[in-house]
Order: sequence, then structure tokens, then C-alpha cells
Amino acid sequence: MDPRFSAQDVLRCDLCEIPVPPMYCDFCYVRLCKACVGEHLSDLSKEHKVESFKQRRSTQNFSKCSTHKSKPCELHCAKCDIPVCSLCISGKHKGHTFLDIIQIFNDKKEEMKNDLQELEKCLHSKYEGIASEIGVEKSGLDGQYGKLTTAVIKQGEDWHREINITVNKQKSEIDEMKTKHLAALNKQEKDIKQITSNVKQSILDLKKILDSNDVSLISVYISRNAEFRSLPPKVNVSLPSFSHKKINTEQLHQMFGSLSALSITTEKHGHTMKTPEAVSCPPVKPLLDEPKLITTIDTGYKYLYSDTCLSDEEIWTCGEDKIMKLYNLQGKLLKSIKTKSRNIPRDIAVTRRGDLVYTDPYRRTVNIMKNRQIQELIRLQGWKPDYVCSTSSGDLLVTMNSDDGEQTKVVRYSGSTEKQTIQFDSEGKPLYSSHYFKYISENRNLDICVADYGASSVVMVNEAGKLRFRYTGHPSTTKETFYPYGITTDSQSQILTADCDNDCIHILDQDGQFLRYIDSCDLQLPWGLCVDTRDNLFVAEFFSDKVKKIKYM
Repeated sequence: MDPRFSAQDVLRCDLCEIPVPPMYCDFCYVRLCKACVGEHLSDLSKEHKVESFKQRRSTQNFSKCSTHKSKPCELHCAKCDIPVCSLCISGKHKGHTFLDIIQIFNDKKEEMKNDLQELEKCLHSKYEGIASEIGVEKSGLDGQYGKLTTAVIKQGEDWHREINITVNKQKSEIDEMKTKHLAALNKQEKDIKQITSNVKQSILDLKKILDSNDVSLISVYISRNAEFRSLPPKVNVSLPSFSHKKINTEQLHQMFGSLSALSITTEKHGHTMKTPEAVSCPPVKPLLDEPKLITTIDTGYKYLYSDTCLSDEEIWTCGEDKIMKLYNLQGKLLKSIKTKSRNIPRDIAVTRRGDLVYTDPYRRTVNIMKNRQIQELIRLQGWKPDYVCSTSSGDLLVTMNSDDGEQTKVVRYSGSTEKQTIQFDSEGKPLYSSHYFKYISENRNLDICVADYGASSVVMVNEAGKLRFRYTGHPSTTKETFYPYGITTDSQSQILTADCDNDCIHILDQDGQFLRYIDSCDLQLPWGLCVDTRDNLFVAEFFSDKVKKIKYM
């Protein structure tokens, strides 16, 4: 072992390695013997402060420089935000601004002491008090929600009673009509039997007269055939019918009654603010008979891939370019962000905190922009990330393909930590086709929707990853095969997916039942989709480079 790095070795001059140097430069953080002081001060490119080694600032435990392994990091590069050693000043950090790491150290320690005092004397007791209040509130939930359940059950019983009354009334009317019908038929039957008896008697009388050759009887005979030829009127009865009315589920729910929305709020200094994760039952919004085009935004891309809402007034876009663009609804470009690798992003999403996330399959990374800086959030091995969405819980869902293109899976991440993998169904068969486009979204029920282009289907699994259904298109006048591209969901948990080849959008309910198309608004190759908090649809058109805002509910 080199004795200079031995724990038993004495301190040496950093320039000539003479033991026990008596001097020290406080600005350059180097130890100096008396002979080397002049040489060190001759470097006029830097400021120096040479003093007795004993009078230098208190020695701290510095980390070792990653570039110069033997040198302690006694400075902090403000530009790169990392600790560096004195030799880095003239190296790759030349020209950067440097901070006094001792001052940073002291400031941090003071900050930590203040934090500790606040945690011990204030915050801890406050949180314990809040936890106690939550416990009390939880204990009362059964009674409160029990009253709601009782009210709903009673309403159901009232409805059942009224329905039974209506059913029994109509059954009585049916029995009464049947009795009248039977009486009419009985009367007709009795009349016919009487006439039939008269006909038989006439036949017997005629035969008797003819056999007797009695001139007097024959001379007084009067024929009744004309009477019998006039058949009695036939009774025609028009049977009653039951005209049932189709049950309008929406009106039924409205007539039955509804629950007011559950609203979870946070309260701060007397001000109540709605939280993004507030749980509520959204009001039913019917689909418009004719969707309306509200506005069009030109993005300037050669090919436009994806869009995602930052707010109801701002939308991020990405396309065949290394630059991601933020626009307002007037079409004004607000911000442009270049990818860290200068590669074209495959897909984008916005987190609950408003941070932009994008996938870079060429570098196998998922990246996030925080504080105007792009950071690598996830790096994969053997897999390439393709499409991404942000969930209501703050997680990220990422579709990815294996390097050989033979496998596809969905992975859930909390930050950079993998939490869940969704790849196979209950029989061990792949849920998704390999390769191709697979846009992804989560609905309000926490179901995970994937537009599987390669399988010509929308694949829905629940939060646990269990298959719920596959939607493979709807019989219609569309000319081309159903190949889904972009996918999104709205406040009603309805699923909207882009059918690019047929220039339309399919709308499904939360169980995969087809509701209708959006095939108006002059759609041309719809590709990426997203909705804002007001359920306005934003459609990214692949070739036209336009984002169209459409009102459909």
C-alpha cells in the first residue's frame, strides 16, 4: 500500500509531499510546506489565503472526489450541484461558480437542528392529535353510512310496493276482459246449438212426410231452408295487447333518487380547498347527438404522436421531433423542452404534480422534468419503454416491449420503484400482442385500458391485473380494420380510443359496451387522445399536426 494513503501516515504537502506542512491555503484547500508557498501564490488565476495550518478552519470529514480519488471534496460546484475537490477547479469544472462547502455544512446543520426541534416539540404532537381525530371519525362511519343504506332500501321497498300494485291492477283488468270474452263466445255457442237442433228436427219432419205420401201434409208444407241459409252473425273479438315501455335506465336512476357527491377536502387556516384526489360520484352527462369542434391548435410537427393536458387551458404535445411543446388553447407556444438525449420521445404524460414525463425507448429510459431540469427516472435492461400514463394515485403505468420484440407487459412504478407487472391472464397466456403501438390509460374505477394495435383490440384489466374484457370493434359502415391507437377515459369512466384508419373515435362504457362514434369534426387520422377535467376531448391528428378540442358530452 502506498504510505501516503495509509491511516498511519502523517500529513504531507500537496505539492512536494514533504511531511507535516506548516501552511494551508484556505481558498484552494491545499496543504503547503514553506518552500512551496511561493510557487502556490504565483498562480494569479485564483485568489489565495495562506495561513498557519493550525489556524485553518475546523477539519471536517469530506467525501473523496469521484475524479481525483485521493482528494477530499472541500468545494461545491453551484452549476453542477455536486461536491468537488480543489483540482476540479481547473479541470472540467473550470469557469464554474464554487461555494464554500464548510458554510453549506454549517448552514445545513443549523437547519437540521431547527427541523429536529420543530418535529419534537410541535409536529409530532399535532400528527398524533390528527390521528386520534381520524380514529373517532372512522368509528362513526358505520352508523352514518348505515342510515344512507337504510334510506336507499326503504326507497326500493316503496318502489316494489307501487310496482306490485300496478301489476296486480293490470292482472285484474286482464281477468275481467277474459270473462267478457268467454261470455260472448258462450252466448254464440248456445245460439248455434239451438239452430242446429232446429235443423235436425226439420230433417226428421221432412223424412216423415215424404214416407207417408199424405197429400194433406205435403200440401201444407212450408220450407224453412231460407231461414237456415241466413247464418247468424259471427262474434269477432280483438284480443288486448300489452304495450310495454322500454326502461330508460338514466331516467329510472333520476326518478329513484341520487346520492350527493362524497367530497373530501383539505382545510388550511380556515380556507377549504378541494384536493385533486377528492372522491365523488360525477353527475351523469349524456353524449351529444352531434359533437362540436371548439378549437384547433397547429403544432408544427411533421408527424404528431401524443397530447396530454397540463390544465384545462394548457396542453403538452410531442411528435416527430426531439422537442416537446406546451400550447395554450389560443395556439400560443408557451414552452419548448428538448429531450435530454436529443432522441424523439415516444409518449408523454403529466403527473398529478404537473411534472412532464416522457419515454425514450432508444435509451431505455423514462424521464421527468422537475424544476426545469430533466432527470432520468427509470432505466430498463432488456426492455424498451413505449407508452406511459399517470394514475390517480400518483403512480406511472408504462407499456414496454422486450428487446427481441417477442413480449409486451405493463409495469406500475411509484417513482422509480417497480410495484406491479401485468403480462399474463389467469391461464398464463399473454394479455397483449408483441410489439406495435400500445397507448395506455386508467379510468376512475382504477381499471387499466390498453389500446393494443397489434391485436386490433382494447384490453381492459382491473387494478389487480385480472382481465375484464376485450373490445374488438363494432359492426358499422367503417371500411378499414379496427386498429386502436390513442386511448383515454373521462369522468364517466367511459373509454375513448382513436380508430385512425377509419378517421373516427370509438366511445365505450366502463364495461366495454359500444356507445357511439365520433366521426364528425373533419377528423383526419386521429392518433393521440386526452381529456381535460371538464370532459373536453383533445385529438392529436397524425399528419395534419393539429390538436382538435371537441365537446362530446
